[in-house]
Amino acid sequence: MALENVLAKAGLRVDATEFLSLVEDAARKLAPVNPDPSHFFSASQRAALSEVGLDLSPDTDGEHDYRARTVAAHAVLAEAALTVGQAAKRLGVDESRIRHRLKGRRLTGWKDQGGGWRLPGWQFTESGVLPGLEVVLRAVPADQPALVVAAFMSTPQSDLVINDKQATPRQWLLAGGDPEPVARLASTLGNPA
Repeated sequence: MALENVLAKAGLRVDATEFLSLVEDAARKLAPVNPDPSHFFSASQRAALSEVGLDLSPDTDGEHDYRARTVAAHAVLAEAALTVGQAAKRLGVDESRIRHRLKGRRLTGWKDQGGGWRLPGWQFTESGVLPGLEVVLRAVPADQPALVVAAFMSTPQSDLVINDKQATPRQWLLAGGDPEPVARLASTLGNPA
């Protein structure tokens, strides 16, 4: 199946060349191919980790590249993100207001390689901001990257149920649900279960 067809089926409005550029950029930002994890540890740490069964040998060329799913997710997140100008236009405000909201954690985003802000599209509706977004973003630990927050907002949660079906935090908020349960869940991002 041609990449153009896959992108169209997924609802991504980007041409194949631009999407492949996003994929290349995301892959470049991740760990190098065939990393050797043993160099991160001292000899005694390597021995202890090996003793409990962890394999610290480098990846081989024939192994599945664990980065593929993450690279694809980064590329889709970047393609769906808005610039400061696009966000300002959607919300009907000046660009400085968008930057102010980013600084105050009332919107979330990341700086691209050129130094400009990119704002993930999941936090917007057709005419505004996702209801309850500020409450949720205040609860998200500051060290959580945009991809983690995006995955959380788009993953069904057992604590959020609409019509007897697990809902994503984004669906919950769009349906008018109380943002506090979403904020409680968001506050645990990055914490081991």
